[in-house]
Amino acid sequence: MTDVTSCFLKMKVCGGPLPSSLCAWVVLLILVESGEPYRTPYDQEQGQNRDRDRERTDSRLDTMTDTRTDTRDYHRDASEVRGKECQRCCDPGEEIRTQSANPQYPQHYPQYQAVPQINITILKGEKGDSGQRGPYGKSGKSGQSGPRGPNGIKGTKGSIGTPGDPCKAQYAAFSVGRKKAIHSNDYYQTLVFDTELVNLYGHFNMFTGKFYCYVPGIYYFSLNVHTWNQKETYVHVMHNEREVVILYAQSSDRSIMQSQGLMLELEREDQVWVRLFKGERENAIFSDDFDTYITFNGHLIKPKSEG
Repeated sequence: MTDVTSCFLKMKVCGGPLPSSLCAWVVLLILVESGEPYRTPYDQEQGQNRDRDRERTDSRLDTMTDTRTDTRDYHRDASEVRGKECQRCCDPGEEIRTQSANPQYPQHYPQYQAVPQINITILKGEKGDSGQRGPYGKSGKSGQSGPRGPNGIKGTKGSIGTPGDPCKAQYAAFSVGRKKAIHSNDYYQTLVFDTELVNLYGHFNMFTGKFYCYVPGIYYFSLNVHTWNQKETYVHVMHNEREVVILYAQSSDRSIMQSQGLMLELEREDQVWVRLFKGERENAIFSDDFDTYITFNGHLIKPKSEG
């Protein structure tokens, strides 16, 4: 371009007229030499817009680098975006295009915008105070009884309790004697005793010569007498009005001691006594006023209340 311009100026200085065809060729050469393409007003406006977008993108990328947020993996370099375009890769036989149809005017694509991410856990406040307890709800229905659990561990031995009442044992016993001899007559005679050896609770009546039962149960009785020589001894042990046992000794040249024993089951208010047989025979019991030859004894073995 410098050579053509200098030649054109020399011809102008020399004062020679320049033909119109020469002027046209000079203008064409200048345009060709400059190498700049002709641009329409629309292309100039589009170029200015692309320059402004590039400046904005560069400034955003610088800002994203300084903040160092967690969105680095989602950003793309602006130069890579401008240098690439959407490629169709679905058809295996189609050739991949690496450049735009017009390399001098690359196609413009919209840029990604950086959106900062906020960690919501950082903004979480402190735990508040506990509220008031609400009212109790309605009681539900009782469930079914579960299975019986295993036996528990044996507990420790308890303390000794207070002593109980003493056993109320019941007793009855008597022992009486007679020092006077007795002879039979026309009637039966009750043998009355004049010596009281033992009379527990007074159950034996010394005036009637009878034992009265106040404690029902089983009793043992015994009768001891001294026979008179040359005379019989004939007496009965009576239960109420019934003859139970007999004490008998035949007449002999000598006198002896004779005894009889028995057990009776008595009820309350029963009577036991000794009766001398009537005088159809010579019947007598020996004794004197100094010694006791006749004894009658009885005692309770087992009360009826004990079963």
